[in-house]
Amino acid sequence: MRNGNLLVQGVHSLVTGDGPATGDKNKTSDENTRVLHDLDLLCRNGVIEYLGPQMEERPNDVDVIDGKDLIVYPGLINTHHHFFQALVRNQINLDWSRLSLVEWLDRIYQVFTLINEDCIYHASLVSLAELAKSGCTTAFDHQYCFNRHAGSRLVDRQFEAASKIGMRLVVGRGTNTLPRDKGSTIPDEMLETTSTFIIDCERIFDAFHEPAPFSMHSLVIAPCQPVNCYEETFLDSIALARDKNLRFHTHLCEGENALMSKRWGQRSLDWCIERDIVGADVWFAHCWEMSESELKLMGETNTGLSHCPAAMCLVGDGLTDLAAASHYDVPIGLGVDGQASNDNSNLLECIRLAYLLQCLGARGFNYPLPSPYSFLDFATRGGATLLGRPELGHITVGGAADFFAVNRKRVEFAATLHDPALLPIKVGINGPVDLTVVAGNVVWREG
Repeated sequence: MRNGNLLVQGVHSLVTGDGPATGDKNKTSDENTRVLHDLDLLCRNGVIEYLGPQMEERPNDVDVIDGKDLIVYPGLINTHHHFFQALVRNQINLDWSRLSLVEWLDRIYQVFTLINEDCIYHASLVSLAELAKSGCTTAFDHQYCFNRHAGSRLVDRQFEAASKIGMRLVVGRGTNTLPRDKGSTIPDEMLETTSTFIIDCERIFDAFHEPAPFSMHSLVIAPCQPVNCYEETFLDSIALARDKNLRFHTHLCEGENALMSKRWGQRSLDWCIERDIVGADVWFAHCWEMSESELKLMGETNTGLSHCPAAMCLVGDGLTDLAAASHYDVPIGLGVDGQASNDNSNLLECIRLAYLLQCLGARGFNYPLPSPYSFLDFATRGGATLLGRPELGHITVGGAADFFAVNRKRVEFAATLHDPALLPIKVGINGPVDLTVVAGNVVWREG
């Protein structure tokens, strides 16, 4: 039974992650890496009630887990994904290295036109389960696959899957509205009208969105990207988001700047700024085409950035400059991206991958890389900042009881345990975690 009451007793090591989130103007380096030892972690009704020395008498109305060999971390927060792409992976005929972007899109979208409600449900189930196995406790999915034959309850099925597993799910209801003959890269079978999109967003908001802290289901307004939508789609979307006090998300600066410049005489970020589609309630995915001056504008407007390192490897067309982004206080989160550009849903893997890729590009950056510790922060507190969820991404009394743990007695951890906070970044945590807890409930344990 899921009641949110759990005691992890005698935790060996616990990384609190309770320093300032990325984007905080006055943060000092590595404040989020506080590590505690030999303590009890008590969760009640999905909230952390006690974090401190082992209790002499343990409550008798909670489930108990022995934590003597566990290293506990804040639950990871995924800030960009496409669950529906779980049905299209491990495909040799979709090899980016042998296809142009347009060729790749033309092939893969022919498959996406076949997706229906059952596909969405099972793809969501698979993606959420894989995320849970890798320590993720809150997942954002950018769902823009709405075919004419697929039905109108695709997002409903996603929330159904999340409830089955027990994960927190934030769905970005996306859309594509611009026909191919007007410059879109999307098959017409996948197009909607702006009014249809807005009406369904309002329906989902009324049926599923939980605005209170600790919510399990949330909605974000998320048209796919400016190059594949009419201008009115974006204007109506940001207006709806702000009317409903929702966040706004889209893809930006991931290879479309040349098309945007040709169509509008503006690069993508300038297009968004002119239409007031920036701010603390907005975050963009990828942004590898952004110049230093554009990243500075992101920081000045407090607009967030979801960095998806696996997609950087696959596309091979640039690297998001997190050194400049951090220098200009851009709020940063991490995402796995969809399985079409990352054939798995392992957010834990992305932490080390992001760090290694930034090291690879460091000598070409104008600013020093953020501290290695920051990469765990991107995946926790940074993600919470992008989603507007301050109760998530850290382990503190009064915060959400979302965390994952690994057993310290792994051979790959030999000679590494002097710094548990650095372990996911420098060493990496391979394979599934040993425990994932969401809202005080175990969703994954020991395989």
